[in-house]
Amino acid sequence: MQTIDRSARGGETVTVAVVIPYFQRRPGILARALRSVIAQTAHARLDVIVVDDGSPVPAADEVAQLPEAQRGAIRVIRQRNAGPAAARNNALDHVTPDTEFVAFLDSDDMWEPEHLANALRALDAGYDFYFADFYQLNQTVGAFERAGRIEPARHALLPGERHLHVYQADMQAQILGGNVIGTPTVVYRFRSLRTLRFREEFVYAGEDYLFWLDLSRMTDRIAFSSAREVVCGDGVNVFSGSGWGTEKSLIRLHYEMKYKKAIARLYPLTERQVKENRAAVLALRRSFVADVVHRVAHRKPFAGVMWKQLKVDAPSVLCFVPLAIGLVLRRGRAA
Repeated sequence: MQTIDRSARGGETVTVAVVIPYFQRRPGILARALRSVIAQTAHARLDVIVVDDGSPVPAADEVAQLPEAQRGAIRVIRQRNAGPAAARNNALDHVTPDTEFVAFLDSDDMWEPEHLANALRALDAGYDFYFADFYQLNQTVGAFERAGRIEPARHALLPGERHLHVYQADMQAQILGGNVIGTPTVVYRFRSLRTLRFREEFVYAGEDYLFWLDLSRMTDRIAFSSAREVVCGDGVNVFSGSGWGTEKSLIRLHYEMKYKKAIARLYPLTERQVKENRAAVLALRRSFVADVVHRVAHRKPFAGVMWKQLKVDAPSVLCFVPLAIGLVLRRGRAA
């Protein structure tokens, strides 16, 4: 394995595996992300693992855009298209035994130069799980402020730091109540948490939230940065343009339902969280029925998703007729 050596700390150089699932339809996007990795100021060996998830634009072509001296740190693994969870797991299965930390980056996002340096300082202080504020697509205000879910001033600063904080709240409540952990900001201690994997059955929704929930149950040593360390870029988004009534909307609702139903099964919830989760399931059920009604009215296909939905949430299908009638009556009264 060739690596980018960012020099040693205290006589020892730590290895960070950078996991990048890749599926893009436009050239240049992955190359841009890789340049942001190469520009990191962290003192570490970087082992960059790109999993080409059957991408129309091959990852190898993107890597070839970089100077030859920088390509040795990058490994490309090809697989048939299976979704981001499977791609990340494939990369995690190829992380070398000497790797201390794993950092995630999506192929259309970019790290700020200090991201890994900040993460390593926090992790070196004894923390196992790190995340940071970031700019969502086309935004100039950070995700923390936009969501209103994390107030950095309520979390103690690490000694000598201006932006690095100890996370001092209920992480499960934060994730379930309105998660603001951006996947491309996460770095964690792989060496002691090497068995953790994404749940691949959640192909298009919730697999990252479930990973954070599992990770936070394995360790409560969590730190974060209030600095905006990642910029999300414009690339392939599975649910881009998946508003109500569109081609992707029904499958999006299916996977969101699958995630919500799994929450109640996999994790011990407070009474309030149980009620909120049930309310979310009911809302998704109504939305699913409304979407099917729209498809019936406009002669759009839906049978394939209905069979999948039957396995995840039978009432969505079995109660379709009464729910659909109620929906039509409410629309009639509103008119």
